Amino acid sequence: MIQVDNLSYRYPGTTIPALRGVTLHVPPGQFCAIVGPNGAGKSTLCYALAGFIPHFYHGALTGSVRVDGLDVPATPLGELAGVAGLVVQNPFNQITGARFTVREEVAFGLENLGLPRDEILSHVADSLALVGLADYAEHSPFALSGGQQQRLAIASVVAMRPRVLILDEPTSQLDPVGTKEVFAALRSLAASGDATVILVEHKLEWVAAFADRVVALADGAIVVDGPPRDALSDPLMEEIGVGTTRYTRAARLAQAQGLVPPDRSLPVTLDQAVEFFR
Repeated sequence: MIQVDNLSYRYPGTTIPALRGVTLHVPPGQFCAIVGPNGAGKSTLCYALAGFIPHFYHGALTGSVRVDGLDVPATPLGELAGVAGLVVQNPFNQITGARFTVREEVAFGLENLGLPRDEILSHVADSLALVGLADYAEHSPFALSGGQQQRLAIASVVAMRPRVLILDEPTSQLDPVGTKEVFAALRSLAASGDATVILVEHKLEWVAAFADRVVALADGAIVVDGPPRDALSDPLMEEIGVGTTRYTRAARLAQAQGLVPPDRSLPVTLDQAVEFFR
């Protein structure tokens, strides 16, 4: 579904690459989380997958990016939008302001595609239900809280039914309950095969619980890549400033004090920690 090979990119007017030799292959239906410290290149990778690089941000790009068989640098952005949907960090940048209600805002992109009315209404209803906004369909988008606007931004992209859903820190304004609901919704989309999910996120314990795979970036390069339990317990995560979950920290402390055998695999979720300390 996603094939990135030896991708390097430098923004215009800069001398230091934002991405350096990134190779990433993501199969259909995978929920892949991207983590890393600030400035690691996470957002830049999202833009490259969605086609904003090089079609909007020009700069210097080498290597190849293919999404659902399309050569991203060679495919018009309008065509890519039907395949790869991007949810950006700040929902205020994604709400159009051209519609008066939440329902109309989610329908806006579908109307531009010329879909039949019944199909639009079905897509909108499904998307609002998925993100927990069905009861707010007739509210103004600007009457919503920041967290609800993040949900609205997700619903607007999900309604377009992209094959690849790319989200850049979509839960930054959500409380723990809302964060869990969004992660569960994304997990459901990936597990059903409706979308391949690429998620940039700092909330490691939710990543550990829901993602299929974790890829860590540092200084524009991939430094860790694997299943959540292996990746998030890798000592390199602490070295690059990503950190780890509370369960891994507790387990390492227990091993250091001789309370647990040193060869036991470190936990990254609550369920794994229960088994680890049993």
